[in-house]
Amino acid sequence: MRIQYQDFLIRTWEAGDRQAAGEVIRSVLAEYGLDWEPTGADQDALEVETAYLQRGGEFWVVEWQGQIVGTAAYYPVSRGEAAVEIRKMYLLPLARGQGLGRFLLQTLEGTIAARHLQQIWIETATVLREAVQLYESSGYQPATGVEVARCDRVYVKTLKSVD
Repeated sequence: MRIQYQDFLIRTWEAGDRQAAGEVIRSVLAEYGLDWEPTGADQDALEVETAYLQRGGEFWVVEWQGQIVGTAAYYPVSRGEAAVEIRKMYLLPLARGQGLGRFLLQTLEGTIAARHLQQIWIETATVLREAVQLYESSGYQPATGVEVARCDRVYVKTLKSVD
């Protein structure tokens, strides 16, 4: 998958992206005072093949001028009917404020809907204010059942079926 958004290229993760993608996630978490957990909640970002690809999910990176400046991913979960969880949606500061986050979320939703999946779950932390605002303004409803310790919010959205 390769999609252009303004000066950004959104593409499928490759094995050579592991370190740079992990650094984007670590950097954004640190910016908001959250811990990078390479042997816990963030292990999936270092083990993309087993955590996403082999489970039927996808992991994308966002490039700007040849450098990785963002990530976004999803994988199937047994939390609901034909459900997935969107994970690891992070953008470095230079990639924010241009509509890229909303475009990424809409692209993820379109990809998920095309696979005839019906429910999207997202966990986040209140401190990630921009993410919370994006999810709430995109029709995600507060839910219960936070599974990741650093997160204190969970959202769900049911997609309209794509025929």
